[in-house]
Amino acid sequence: MEIFKRIVNYCRPYWGRILIAAITSGFVGSLDGAFAYLVGPVMQSAFKDMRIFAVLPLGIVVLFSFRGFCRYVNDYFIRTAGQLAIQDVRNEIYRKNLRLELRFFNRHQTGGLMSRVLNDVNMMQDGVANIVTGIFRDGFSAVTLLGVLFYRNWQLAIVSLVVIPATVYPAQKIGRRIKKISQEIQGRIEVIAIILQETFSGIKVIKAFGLEEREVANFFKKNSDFYYYMRKSIKYESLSTPLMEFITSLGIAVVVWIGGYNVMHGKMTSADFVSFVAAMVIAYNPIRKLINSYNAVQRSLGASDRVFEIIDAQPEIFDLPESMTLGRAEGNVEFRDVSFKYIDDYVLKNVAITARKGECVALVGPSGGGKTTMVSLIPRFYDVAEGAVLIDGVDVRNIKLADLMQQIALVDQETILFHDSIANNIRYGKPTASDAEVEAAARAAFAHDFIVQMPDGYATNIGDRGVRLSGGQRQRVCIARAILKDAPILILDEATSALDTESEKMVQNALNNLMANRTTFVIAHRLSTVLHADKIVVIEHGEIVQTGTHEQLLQSGGLYKKLYDMQFQDT
Repeated sequence: MEIFKRIVNYCRPYWGRILIAAITSGFVGSLDGAFAYLVGPVMQSAFKDMRIFAVLPLGIVVLFSFRGFCRYVNDYFIRTAGQLAIQDVRNEIYRKNLRLELRFFNRHQTGGLMSRVLNDVNMMQDGVANIVTGIFRDGFSAVTLLGVLFYRNWQLAIVSLVVIPATVYPAQKIGRRIKKISQEIQGRIEVIAIILQETFSGIKVIKAFGLEEREVANFFKKNSDFYYYMRKSIKYESLSTPLMEFITSLGIAVVVWIGGYNVMHGKMTSADFVSFVAAMVIAYNPIRKLINSYNAVQRSLGASDRVFEIIDAQPEIFDLPESMTLGRAEGNVEFRDVSFKYIDDYVLKNVAITARKGECVALVGPSGGGKTTMVSLIPRFYDVAEGAVLIDGVDVRNIKLADLMQQIALVDQETILFHDSIANNIRYGKPTASDAEVEAAARAAFAHDFIVQMPDGYATNIGDRGVRLSGGQRQRVCIARAILKDAPILILDEATSALDTESEKMVQNALNNLMANRTTFVIAHRLSTVLHADKIVVIEHGEIVQTGTHEQLLQSGGLYKKLYDMQFQDT
């Protein structure tokens, strides 16, 4: 019921549309009752009076035209209300996803999250429409028709209603089963979505290793698993209607036998009997639809569980009540005895370094040592387990997240670009930037020359993840984006890793100018790019093992000299 209430709550802003749908549903239901009530007497009178018989066809056309109009209005407004409500749900789950921390996305696969936003929410929409349609149109129709039954013959009405409770138990059993199967189906759709996402994003690797057939076979298997549960759902849904019809046929048979006996013995007129049977047969139709609506709602509840699981997820990274704003930070950064772990084992242990305004701090060491994790703590992609990260003496946990992000520009080793123009990708660092500012940032990143050679210059769409650019070009666009943001703290995580030697020299010169008067953290495996850093921090197994300038570290020996000798042994 809690899930049901939450679904209904999303419909409240659109009560006007739902009210119109409810009113027209009432008309449809009333017309069903009126038809059942009048069919017997009207037909009896029509065969006796030619005037009634002459206008009867016109009356039927008018009646059914008005009923059809009411049904159209009902369907339109209830479906649009349902679509608007589900649009709000989709907006809410997307908004909630973006506000969750990176740890959440590490635990969930991208395709699975996409499936919940698309497939599960669409399943909820069917439930919303069926809830309102079932309550108003089919429910009102059933009530008016039952009123006709009791008016015509209350004894026969009681007999005909005996079968209704008999349909409730199997309907509930089938509905619960459908809900459980629906959850399984949505899970299998999620698996298929994950496969599609991984296949399309990794198509180059699949083709390079010639594994198309293996991936096809894997997809066929998962698709077959989906069919298995879909078949079970179809079985139970298909069983529902025949089972209900069989049970109701027993009631109809008993009513026909008793009613026919009464007509033959003069206890009931034939007109009343025809009207009663018509009302009873028509009444079973909305009751059957209510049962089908119940099954649809059960499917919707199964999908809603998965949607609300995401909406209810509590972010681990959030603004504290005492959070403050810094304005533009000076750029002093301190790691004060910082330890961090993703799950159980510590990735960083007692890290303590200080970077003053304008200093360049290089983080070097073997892969997996914790360098990227360390710089991820500055913008609070994760929170420390022990110790604190401070900017200008203020714990980052006490700075408003929106303000904290304004202090930091990031150029990651993954060149994340969007399916948009080059200008808009650069402008992502400062949405209000003018074209002149965008061009200036591109020139500083040595990207202007190749951009103006593109078919549409800065307006050129670079495709999904920047697929129309080379690796070096993508990296320079990312650097231009960071330059445009003009933040006091700069994080470069392998920022020149995708550049050729010539481009690396150009960009390194641009980065040297950019780093002036900015606190910069540089992660690099190429030691040639960090030789002139103010401070080089050597990290191994999550611990700082050496700190100093390039010359100091070479003289002291240790891990840094070992790494340096390995890279420069040829020269």
